[in-house]
Amino acid sequence: MGASERLSAVTSLLSSLEHLTTRRQNRPGGLNDWAIAKHGHARHGRPLRRLLDAVADERTTLALHSARVTASAALLLPGDGRWRGAANLFLGVSGALLYPTHRYGTDGSDQASGLVQTATGLARLAPSPQAQDALMWYVALQSNLSYLVSGWIKLLGRDWRTGAALTGVMRTRTYGHEHIWRLTRRHPRSARAVAHGVLALECLFPVLYLKGGRLTRPVLGSVAAFHVANGFVMGLGRFVPAFAAMHPMVAYTSTPRSHPAVAGRDDRMPGTLGLLFAGAAVTAAALAVHRRLRTTDHPYGGTVTTRHGNELSHDGTITGQAAGQDAAGPAVVFVHGLGALPAHFSWYTRALNANGRQWLAYSRAGYGPSRRRAETGHHLDESVDDLVDLIGAAVPRGRQVTLVGHSLGGEISRRAAARLGARVHSVVYVDSSHPEQLNRSGQQGRNAQHVEEMIRMTSVSLRMGLGFLMQTPEWVMNLPATVRGRAMAEYADPRVWTAALREWRSAERDFRSFDGPLDPLDAHALVLSAQHTVDRDPEHLLMHRDLADAHLPGRTVRTAVIEGADHDGILTDPHFAGEAVRHILAFLDDTTAPATAGQHPAPAEQEAR
Repeated sequence: MGASERLSAVTSLLSSLEHLTTRRQNRPGGLNDWAIAKHGHARHGRPLRRLLDAVADERTTLALHSARVTASAALLLPGDGRWRGAANLFLGVSGALLYPTHRYGTDGSDQASGLVQTATGLARLAPSPQAQDALMWYVALQSNLSYLVSGWIKLLGRDWRTGAALTGVMRTRTYGHEHIWRLTRRHPRSARAVAHGVLALECLFPVLYLKGGRLTRPVLGSVAAFHVANGFVMGLGRFVPAFAAMHPMVAYTSTPRSHPAVAGRDDRMPGTLGLLFAGAAVTAAALAVHRRLRTTDHPYGGTVTTRHGNELSHDGTITGQAAGQDAAGPAVVFVHGLGALPAHFSWYTRALNANGRQWLAYSRAGYGPSRRRAETGHHLDESVDDLVDLIGAAVPRGRQVTLVGHSLGGEISRRAAARLGARVHSVVYVDSSHPEQLNRSGQQGRNAQHVEEMIRMTSVSLRMGLGFLMQTPEWVMNLPATVRGRAMAEYADPRVWTAALREWRSAERDFRSFDGPLDPLDAHALVLSAQHTVDRDPEHLLMHRDLADAHLPGRTVRTAVIEGADHDGILTDPHFAGEAVRHILAFLDDTTAPATAGQHPAPAEQEAR
């Protein structure tokens, strides 16, 4: 305990001294300006928000960091009194309170030191040796978990498996080092060996409990050297004492009980945690089964079997009225994006209901209750075929449709419109993908690999039954209350992410090989862009204009940027969704009003872009 608490005290001492020397970052206009940062905690209860407001006050922050410096320095002194337990607990609790107010400038080292300090503080004050052993086992197991999870997560990344990750990290501004980067370029085999060595060290960290503890010193020595190298090369200096603070407890728990130094050690903690883990696994499996049943249940709407054998589930308000356009105009068909759900359009469908317009929303093959039965490899044309077949079966013959596609759904809608011809009244692109985006946008081209890795890691985690750990994302909380439960059940179901991974790989192959131009479309068009999307990547705004330009002259073509919206918020945030729907309804009113009056629609003048 003495070794662990002193090492963690070094971490908190350095951390608080850093914050005291950069106090300007907490003032108005700084990176940690609480007037801005507190909005990230708006969903927390009022008591916690008030507590954080008090902690974020400059005088309180100064007092807490000054006290942390004093407590950390005191823990570096000799002694074995119970006051050390109180000092450790103060550091652990104060660190947890300050963490939300220092979003920039804190990292995993602060979390690791806080864990050690809280555990050692409780152990110092514990009434029995058994409780102390349980707390030391807790820290040791957390240490094993931190390396184990980090290693296996890296293993899912292609760059780590190929050994290219080290070179990639060294060329970044945040954690890179130019000299080391040049060395990795000059000696690629050595760089791969180092990357694979890091993988092996982290993935196999628990082997130090084998061979009667004889592997403890070489494993801990290697890990310590790894942290020292990171501190020097990547600038992660506080990581050295933070994670090394857990090593004495790892050494204590890996020493055979026959050794005099650990005589009488209580080892019930691992067995107890094993039972709890088994119970949690059973519970997670039951929740996954319940989630799958809820996701695949389709009490409303209908099912269409496509030419590929896929079974598409759909909902909506389309009725079998007389052929041709009725008074409500074209039927609106919603096409969701990659890894998204029909529930994303909930605010849109509510607005259409209120406006008296009919709509249809469906889950693509593999999403929600829809099933993919195709036996061939997936291609983007399969999703286009499915949409064409769905409209042919679920929309009354002669009834025109308006395709509303978000993200990848926009590109699928564009291709389906080319095949459906006169059946399509209009296409509404909602922050749509473009088939040239990976080639024209350097940002999106570079991020493509990271997108695939994120989807794959999420899919693997959910298949392992970890869906119960997934936090409810903000976009789900922004949906109408009546659909949140089902939306979260679908979002946390691995089938969605497996389908998303399949679609992403197909889309990436297709987009990389696209050489244009876009097929001309004889239909009206409305192109809606999210401001955050086009601000972050101006090239995307130009590509959205390309989508508009692909529609033939004589058709109404409009574009609009939804100010303040991001890629998901343009659908799920009630304010931004409401603004987008107002554009859609006005667009539909203007393009269907002449026909509704019993007249032939006159060629509409193309709107200014």
